[in-house]
Amino acid sequence: METTYDVKVYKILTYKGRRKTSYTVRWVVAGKPFRETFATYALADSFRSDLVSATRRGEAFSQTAGRPVSHQSGASAVNWYDFAIEFTDAQWRRTSGNNRKNVAKALMTTTIALLRTPPPNSFDPVEIRTALREFAFNSNRRQQAPPEVLTILRWVRRNTLSMAAWEDSAKVEKTLESLATLLDGSTAAASSVKRNRRILNVTMEYAIKRKILRANPLPKGRGTVPKTSSAVDKRSLINPDHAARLLGWVGHRPRGGRRLQAFLATIYYAGCRPEEVVAMRVLDARLPGEGEEDQWGELLFHTAQPEVGKQWTDTGEVHEERGLKGRAADDTRVVPCRPALTRILREHIRAESLKPGDLLFPGEKGDMLSGSVFRRAWRSARKEVLTPEEFASPLGRRVYDLRHTCLTTWLNHGVPPAQVAEWAGNSVPVLLATYARCISGQLKDHQRRIEAGGDLPDLPGDP
Repeated sequence: METTYDVKVYKILTYKGRRKTSYTVRWVVAGKPFRETFATYALADSFRSDLVSATRRGEAFSQTAGRPVSHQSGASAVNWYDFAIEFTDAQWRRTSGNNRKNVAKALMTTTIALLRTPPPNSFDPVEIRTALREFAFNSNRRQQAPPEVLTILRWVRRNTLSMAAWEDSAKVEKTLESLATLLDGSTAAASSVKRNRRILNVTMEYAIKRKILRANPLPKGRGTVPKTSSAVDKRSLINPDHAARLLGWVGHRPRGGRRLQAFLATIYYAGCRPEEVVAMRVLDARLPGEGEEDQWGELLFHTAQPEVGKQWTDTGEVHEERGLKGRAADDTRVVPCRPALTRILREHIRAESLKPGDLLFPGEKGDMLSGSVFRRAWRSARKEVLTPEEFASPLGRRVYDLRHTCLTTWLNHGVPPAQVAEWAGNSVPVLLATYARCISGQLKDHQRRIEAGGDLPDLPGDP
């Protein structure tokens, strides 16, 4: 830790705002200005007195945090890179593959922001990020890092600031700005920024638990995190005509077209998540008997297989087996299977010669259906079926929009939100917050209900 005795403490600055008055203590350490704002004069005066007393005792000040050495925690003795690796390993076993990947991305960006000096020109910026994300902050692969990656990581460790950097408010602000910026300098999506801030908050709480930091240095309150909306964009919903043409085009693909058509139709008609449909077995589709294709059936969901990448799973598989989202590990969910979907699934099972224990929608080699396969098929269908203007719009841009369309259709046709939430695997508040803007077709009925309350009697005219 770099220290100095060159310290100047100024008078308290009083600011009288419209609603409240604040008091700011200002001081300079080795030419670098610092300030701390308090709600009362007594608190500000007490803090300033501590600074003045430290200078009179001849105590050194940290040039990074601007505080007397006696005020510092054990942060200066801990390297951020070493701490970030420790945090990664502590979280690894109890988190999912997707969470591991998100933690690695957040720590990667933070570590680059906490470098003491810019990386040398011999290191490619993308290679530095890859080394940190794929090896340093991956507990399974760290020991498998190739020599060129180890060279980068050794340099990063030597040139990373200590945890005392989190006691410098200016450095904290700069680090948070880096979390909101992509490598090319553009602004990151608000959802990504919010996720990174959440991960960093957990990291800081771990540092407090380890007695490395005394308090969480991340700013709190309104305006510190960008606002995000979970509401579905109404423009992304697919009307029946578009759905029929898109699914029809997929069904005519020469390789696995009918299988992918049945897969996408299940999402469109049953409103399930793609990772839930991927995990379905034939016996999970409880369909009516032969000759009863015009009857309703049931689809049973009890497992999800999200695709996270083999480097993030404990098994080395691309998919990670998990329970249903937001439910207990052994919970199940039953969704009605309408006659139109019953016919599609019966034909699919017959054409593929599937047995009860088989995957309902296997990949070409009989393994788990890859997300890249059905996403590529859907993207090709949009390009071929939609007009250039429609293709450039949000209309059905993601496979997940088939689920959004189904749930919106159920709500628009009067199915109670509690029932839709049960079939969808959501809570009612989440369902309404997500789809409230997409509910339509009931305005006339609502107007009649409002008018049924009666109007005021004729108001008297002018006196």
